[in-house]
Amino acid sequence: MNFKRIIALLKMELLKIIREPAFLFLMLLFPAILTIMFGFIFGDPEFGMSMNTVAPGIFGYACIFIIMIVAQSFTDMRDQGLLKRLNTSPMTSADFIASEILSNMILVVVQVIIVYLLALPFGFNPKANILGMLLAFFLMMIFSLSSVGLGLITATISKSSGTATGLSFIFILPQMFLGTFIPVTPTTEPIAMFMPSYYATKALSAIFSGDLANSWVATGFTFITIVSLIIIIIGVFLFKKYGNK
Repeated sequence: MNFKRIIALLKMELLKIIREPAFLFLMLLFPAILTIMFGFIFGDPEFGMSMNTVAPGIFGYACIFIIMIVAQSFTDMRDQGLLKRLNTSPMTSADFIASEILSNMILVVVQVIIVYLLALPFGFNPKANILGMLLAFFLMMIFSLSSVGLGLITATISKSSGTATGLSFIFILPQMFLGTFIPVTPTTEPIAMFMPSYYATKALSAIFSGDLANSWVATGFTFITIVSLIIIIIGVFLFKKYGNK
């Protein structure tokens, strides 16, 4: 991999996002709207829940949504012939995919900041110190690897951007219902324990409560790191072998 080429591709990807309103909405405005909506719903104490309860799930869901964005982006570039032209340039597949991973990690950090700042006026009151907040950001960055990998897998099996949008929900919906802001029941918990989002939400809840010694923090980091690395390796392999043709 070439660091200069990766940085050049990273700048190009970020500029593309800024210039495309639809991508900007999905990546940045959607988490903001979701946070405000849940803020009004759960900001009422009579509802029985609070933003402290649902905020970790909103962070996780914002990261999960990247699956669809990555799938659409790679499918569009393949349809436009950009990936084939890449094969004839000095840029390598490793450079390109590394830039995509970094750009999505940056977006995750921005999303976490947006959700955090907008949740505060609605009663979100994390007890985490500076170390805890840094751990939360780092956890989400690692979690984003699994979303990028699942996005690559989706792009591999999709014939068009529209198909990629639909197929991405195969990976989005199970994690949404079994690991984010929707409570997990004793019946669904055995299934939820296979979802990275479940561990991300549990770990974030412990971090935001100020309990860094909670076993869910170490368990969450371990599970998410291992699963994210496996998924990103599978996603990169499948896309390089079948997805850019």
